Amino acid sequence: MSRWTDWIPGAARLRERLRERGSWVLCEEVRAGIRELDVLVAARRNDGKVSRQDAELLRGADDALREASRTIALDRHRRGLTASHVTSAQLHLNSGRSLWMRTLSPRDLQCYLPAMIATVKQYLVPTDENRAVVEEIAGRVRKSQVTGRPARLSGDQLVTLVASVSAARQAALREKLRANSFVRIVHWVTISLFLLVIVIGVLTAWRDSAVPLCFFPVSAPGSNGEVSVVCPVGSRMDVPRADVAAVTRQTAGWADYVVVEIVGIVAAGIAAATALRKIRGTSTAFGIPVALAMLKLPTGALTAVLGLLLMRGAFVPGLNALDSSAQIIAWAVVLGYSQELFTRFVDRQGQAVLDSVREPVPATPSAARPAPAAPASATGRAPPP
Repeated sequence: MSRWTDWIPGAARLRERLRERGSWVLCEEVRAGIRELDVLVAARRNDGKVSRQDAELLRGADDALREASRTIALDRHRRGLTASHVTSAQLHLNSGRSLWMRTLSPRDLQCYLPAMIATVKQYLVPTDENRAVVEEIAGRVRKSQVTGRPARLSGDQLVTLVASVSAARQAALREKLRANSFVRIVHWVTISLFLLVIVIGVLTAWRDSAVPLCFFPVSAPGSNGEVSVVCPVGSRMDVPRADVAAVTRQTAGWADYVVVEIVGIVAAGIAAATALRKIRGTSTAFGIPVALAMLKLPTGALTAVLGLLLMRGAFVPGLNALDSSAQIIAWAVVLGYSQELFTRFVDRQGQAVLDSVREPVPATPSAARPAPAAPASATGRAPPP
């Protein structure tokens, strides 16, 4: 069955560009982790000191890596744009890494103890039981180093460390899932608001006199009670009150709402550019700042339209009789910019989500050697947990 991208001109290329922007970096991160761990598993198997239990664990790691490779290759799946396959592949990669770590001896694993402790502290809350146990193990190791005795990890401590690091990786993955979910929600809300802006523009252009954006200021004194009909792109002066309805239908044009929406979008774009001064750079692959900036554009168009409708309905005392089209456009600028009052709460939430996505802690194996060790095997050069 052919896709819709096969017969709509340019749709296939657009889909490819969206996929590249949405999940390409995440896919390459997972592929790099798979290649690295595959080499380490092969080196551990060729070490010559693999027991039957370790061999079974390594076979499980190979299976997890193959499943991760198969899953990450589904970037052309219909769910590729949402990066769901990246999350699934990361789960298999974490499983393979945990199985491989269980085959290491305490001596091989101890050189990366500081990185493991830092990872646990970074991603697990202080009240987490895994973090408490890991900190207790770290305290014993530091105490042994102070007294000059070599710090040795027991088999039980090794299992505890591996399980705690696995829990920390799962917490880090959940943080990425929250960030990815937040971006998707913002994108869908932005698309929905843009569609609403288009629908309003089309309907008001088709029925331009249904809900006109016109104001009726009173003419100068001595004009026999005549009023003016002032619309965003046209106006009529000194209109008898009996003819106001008919003149309004003639003066209101299809471009009234369109002009106000465009002005609101421009004002919101200026507000989004101004808000960039508060956004800190990030090395993550999630475009949260861009998604938040795009959300402001349709919101500005809608606040400009709705604000003028409220003013026209005398909701704001003293601002229900604008005197010229220029005043209407000027208020559209102000109202479009004022969308900051509504979107700043979303900006705060976006920054909080972005701050929660933390980077991995680099390993410092040299700082963790409490005593001279035997020549390192191929498994002694493990990556940070």
